[in-house]
Amino acid sequence: MTSRWNRFYQRQMENPKLRELVEKELDSLQLGVQIAKLRAAEKLSQTKLAALAEMSAPKISAMENEPRNLTIGTLIRVAHALGKRKPRRRGRSSRRAA
Repeated sequence: MTSRWNRFYQRQMENPKLRELVEKELDSLQLGVQIAKLRAAEKLSQTKLAALAEMSAPKISAMENEPRNLTIGTLIRVAHALGKRKPRRRGRSSRRAA
């Protein structure tokens, strides 16, 4: 049995412009969900992640809930704070020759 909501939604998705808007919105929300999942996996609160990324907690909340107008720089800061990109060590190895 199809609900009224499902029938309404299906009719709306027949409109190409509306469908494109919905798909873009869902894509942006997936980014926010991924940030929230990564934060939870690291056992970080929004406040702690914000401190690590040197930004405000409301900004982290907005990124997770309504990710709009995000810059690459902001995403890089969050990625670094989540520890997903570790800097390479340069220089000599600490091993000693035998």
